[in-house]
Amino acid sequence: MSKRHPLGWDDLHWRQRMETFGEDDRAVLASSLNGEVDNICQLGQITDKGRETTLALGERLRRLYVDQVGFMPKIISNADMVYLRATPLSRAIDSVQQTFVGMYPATTRIASFPPPTIVKREFVDEILFPNEGNCQRFRQLCRAFAQRAADRCKSSVWQNAKIVSRNKALKIIMTGNNSRDLEYINSLLSKWMPTSSPRVAVDSRPRLSGIMDTVNSTLAHGPQTRLPSAFYDPKAQEIIDRIVVEEWFSGYKESAEYRKLGIGALLGDVVSRMVGSAEKGSGDGGLEAHGVEGDPGTGRDSETAVKFALNGCHDTTVAAILCSLGAFEGEKWPPYTSHVALELFRDSSAPLAPGILAARKAPRQSFFGSASKTTKTSHSMTRKPLNEMKEEEKEKLKGYYVRVRYNDRPIVVPGCRLSGKHWEGDESFCTLEAFKAIADKITPRTWAQACVENLDKPAFPAEAEPAGFE
Repeated sequence: MSKRHPLGWDDLHWRQRMETFGEDDRAVLASSLNGEVDNICQLGQITDKGRETTLALGERLRRLYVDQVGFMPKIISNADMVYLRATPLSRAIDSVQQTFVGMYPATTRIASFPPPTIVKREFVDEILFPNEGNCQRFRQLCRAFAQRAADRCKSSVWQNAKIVSRNKALKIIMTGNNSRDLEYINSLLSKWMPTSSPRVAVDSRPRLSGIMDTVNSTLAHGPQTRLPSAFYDPKAQEIIDRIVVEEWFSGYKESAEYRKLGIGALLGDVVSRMVGSAEKGSGDGGLEAHGVEGDPGTGRDSETAVKFALNGCHDTTVAAILCSLGAFEGEKWPPYTSHVALELFRDSSAPLAPGILAARKAPRQSFFGSASKTTKTSHSMTRKPLNEMKEEEKEKLKGYYVRVRYNDRPIVVPGCRLSGKHWEGDESFCTLEAFKAIADKITPRTWAQACVENLDKPAFPAEAEPAGFE
């Protein structure tokens, strides 16, 4: 309805149906295995099962941040304290919606609760996932590491590199035989492959990663969606997962440039909000927009109540963060509805830096929670690298700790194990100063500019560049 209409804007409820080719190419309605024709998902859309699991994630977040620690309120009148962000893909937006509703169902929102804002970016600027489509140098690196994985699988000698970080050294462990592994997979699956590409390989059509994606999707959605039993052979699944994880994520473990272009800008944003929280400035809430009718709201450099950030990302985002922090060793491909929480804590017994007011509660920030703030200051230190900070600025970071949790399990960043870099007695609580130093190392000054640099340089680093260290 036009805004010029005397009744103003209105809602239109509609249902979705899909068409496909039928006999003689006539158009026919697509249907599910149960014969349903309404609301059939397109490729890449979130399914009902996905909505259930993301809703359950929101309910778990409520139990933790609302019920257990009391960090977030039980009832909310608006969403100004929550920063909602998603990639432009519909499943990411739907996931954010479902998670938010799980955390704050209708009964916990007042009757006049205004529509929450979900912030998005154009694909060309998107950093919530590794954006090889719009970052030329990163695309070069991705293709090089993927080709290396494909070549290793074709070799008669196993060359899968497992990186072990010890005192910043890179150790390569050579085990197994990739060629034999692929032979085993082909003995089970090649008869199900298209005649134009009968051999399964990293770079076959379909790619090995595509086969894994399909298998995982059917495992999540019940027996009616299942493929032939050969696809669920436990040994084959283990081999496929290991090879695909190597193909997609080994670059983060081995190359600082890969980390910087793939996920460094996102980590830089998260850390800048943490620093803004410690500084009690507006840096941790300067990107929100909660206004209505064209008004950007108080989130444009003046937001003062953001406590919780929820970002709708992807499995490649989750793994990229963990790999870049040196915390993905031995892990499998992230299962559906995986999440990473980055939380900021303040030691309430630690003295506050001059000029900083004590918070009433220890702040926590994560992909799902950011610290509150009380006064507005400049952005002078939120994006400043640690090695460029003045001593009085570094002093404001004292007494703050960062914890990373993967699917509700605390993980330890290797560089935070060192003496003085963590909370005494618990290495999972990294000092904010140490965590920022690790993130600074892979945060680009200007991501778009970094994407067009080094285009004539080799893809692989000349020396070891282990992840998770300053």
